[in-house]
Amino acid sequence: MPVLIIERDITKPELERMKAGFDEHALEHNIQPHEAIRYGYAAMNNENFIGCISGLTDYNWFHITDLWLEKEYRNQGLGKTLIEKLEARVLKAGIDKIYTWTAGYQAPPFYKKQGYEVFCELENYFPTGDSRVGLRKTLRVNV
Repeated sequence: MPVLIIERDITKPELERMKAGFDEHALEHNIQPHEAIRYGYAAMNNENFIGCISGLTDYNWFHITDLWLEKEYRNQGLGKTLIEKLEARVLKAGIDKIYTWTAGYQAPPFYKKQGYEVFCELENYFPTGDSRVGLRKTLRVNV
C-alpha cells in the first residue's frame, strides 16, 4: 500500500506519538527525556504587576523565554535586577549556560551589556527587515 502525504495539521494523538518517538530516538543515543522546569520572577509595584522574567531548563542550558517590563519602568535597572536574580537561581539549580532569543529592534544591546554574546542572527526575520537574535552567556559564581 502506498504512503499518503496529506496536507493538514497533526491531531493530538499524533502529536503525542511524535513526542514519544522523539523520546525513543533520544534514548537510543543515551539521552534521557527530561521535564523542563520553569523558574521566574514577577516585578510588582504595590499590588500591580509591572514585569517579569522566566524561562525553562533545557538539559544543561537554561532558556530565558520571557523578559518584559511596562514601558514606564524600563531603563531604571529593573531588567538588570530581574536577569541577575534569574541567573543566580539558575546557577543554584546547577546550570551555568543560559540563552535567549530577541528581536533585533528590542534587546540585543541590553543583553550584551549583561555579558551575553550573539551566537546567531537570522537576518530579515521580521517584515520590517529586523533580525531575530540569539544570545548566550556562561554564568559564573560570584566570588
